[in-house]
Amino acid sequence: VQLQASGGGLVQAGGSLRLSCAFSGRTFRIYSLGWFRQAPGKEREFVAARKWNDGSTYYQDSVKGRFTVSRDNAKNTEYLQMNVLQPEDTAVYYCAADPGSLRNYRNGYEYAYWGQGTQVTVSS
Repeated sequence: VQLQASGGGLVQAGGSLRLSCAFSGRTFRIYSLGWFRQAPGKEREFVAARKWNDGSTYYQDSVKGRFTVSRDNAKNTEYLQMNVLQPEDTAVYYCAADPGSLRNYRNGYEYAYWGQGTQVTVSS
């Protein structure tokens, strides 16, 4: 499985970005995907996840109502739409995938495959 995250960039506070995670190597529709981020000097943290089996989505409290996960199975791509971005959202964003049940979707160790990360910088 290969994951390619893209779509990061520099945006002003209040702006929007859409991250993409291109998936290849296996049957995309039976993989759950998660998004994580890591800011300089901080630990990696969970941002959002979507389970493949029932489409359930989960978000970190600080991004609820601003970020939305979606999927295009025809394009083998998962998206993270980020609206009303704030400087505290600045981080390298990673997508991760796993074919399992993701019982603990907030834990990065649940995910078998990781993309390379894309930088998101939000200026105040």
